[in-house]
Amino acid sequence: MSRSVDRNDRGSRRSALPILPGLVRYNEIRRGRIDHALRFTVARTRRSYVYPARHFASSDTNPDLPAMGQRLRLKAGFDITGFPRQARIVSKALKRYGMIVADNGSDWYISGAPSRRWNNDSLHTLGRVTGDNFQVVDASSLRP
Repeated sequence: MSRSVDRNDRGSRRSALPILPGLVRYNEIRRGRIDHALRFTVARTRRSYVYPARHFASSDTNPDLPAMGQRLRLKAGFDITGFPRQARIVSKALKRYGMIVADNGSDWYISGAPSRRWNNDSLHTLGRVTGDNFQVVDASSLRP
C-alpha cells in the first residue's frame, strides 16, 4: 500500500465530509505542524458510515472493508526519524490526529491542497508506511 499526497484532489465528497478541513496545506508544512486529522481515500469501502461521515458510497457489506468516516491513526511506536521533513510532518499528524476515510479513490491517498512547493520525492517516502502501522480509532465518543 502506498501513501502519497494527492495534490490535485477535486473528487466528490461521498462521505459528506467537508474537503478543506482534512487537506494538508503547504503553509502547515512550512510552519512544521499540522493540527488536524487528514482525509484519505481507499479503493473500496463497505455500505456503512461512522461519524463524522453522513453517507456511505458502496453496496458492499464486507465487514473487512472500512466504513466512510472511519479514523485510523499511525501507531505511536512507529519510527519516523528516517523520513524527510515534509513526510515527517505528515507522519506526526497521522500519529496525533489520524486520518479519516473520506471517499473512494486510490488506496491510501492523503489529500493535499495544490502547491508547487510540495516535494513529491519526500512525500512518496510515505509509501514505506503500511496498513499494519495503523490502528483503528474508536471515535464514537466524538459524536455530538
